[in-house]
Amino acid sequence: MIRPPKRKLTMKKLLVWLIRAIARILRILPVRLRFLCGDLIGWIWFDLVKHRRTIVLDNLLKAYPEWSDEQRIRVGRKSVDHLGRGFIELLTIPALDRNNPEHKKEFRIEGREYFDAAERKGLGVCLLGLHLGNGDMNIAGLALHGIPVALISKLFNIKWLNDAWFEVRSNLGTEFIAPKNSAYHILKSLKQGKAVAFAQDQFKRPPVGVKTHFFGHETGTSMGLAVMAHRSKSPIIPVYTYREEDGTTVICFEPEIPFEEKASKDETIAHMTQVFTDKIEAIVRLMPEQWMWVHKRWKSFS
Repeated sequence: MIRPPKRKLTMKKLLVWLIRAIARILRILPVRLRFLCGDLIGWIWFDLVKHRRTIVLDNLLKAYPEWSDEQRIRVGRKSVDHLGRGFIELLTIPALDRNNPEHKKEFRIEGREYFDAAERKGLGVCLLGLHLGNGDMNIAGLALHGIPVALISKLFNIKWLNDAWFEVRSNLGTEFIAPKNSAYHILKSLKQGKAVAFAQDQFKRPPVGVKTHFFGHETGTSMGLAVMAHRSKSPIIPVYTYREEDGTTVICFEPEIPFEEKASKDETIAHMTQVFTDKIEAIVRLMPEQWMWVHKRWKSFS
């Protein structure tokens, strides 16, 4: 019987068309109106439904105990507003066109010289990233500026849905690596001289996580970046993004982080993961209102 595969293919094509149609419609709207839609999502989330509101405020209390309750509520609400804006932006990405110079102008890259210097080493580039601003817009903007990135990304359980969504997201040249058994594909991409992005700001337990401290509190952080950088000898460049009120997405590269070897491999991995976590904390402190405080960053490590 060939009908089931044919039905799945039809569903995939229909979904691809629908995603692209929504993206084009949203991009017609003025930036302020798109932001307003995102802020409305944030208001419903934080003030009406109050989903994870307690987690947001508890996280901010851990990170900024010196702040007043009013300041934590203000930053927490703004953070969720930015998540709402990010959702709207995510829906517009399939309509971005690498051949449209106006789309390229929507992104501004700062510190490009740090990435270029790392790329010239010919060992690939490990990008140290985090959930600040909009990571998907970061990847899209880099692709529009001639820096295609391989991104480690979660997959949907439904194959045709997964295929459709990643097809429209990859039209700018972005490659996606499934998180399960990803080491081979990461090392292959780096060996080919490509840039691979690692998100280092989420909680991870053993065997994939190591004990670290974030904002002075014990937590667990993925050792993946440290392990891959150790094996590949690829340079490590921090990168983050934030949005400005005029709709510009600013992508910032920072200087290369030196890889420091310790007495043993385990010590090296643990030390470098803490170095990366310290860098993430420093970036979050620059603009805490655009970081993802809804995530349960501090859990029991054991």
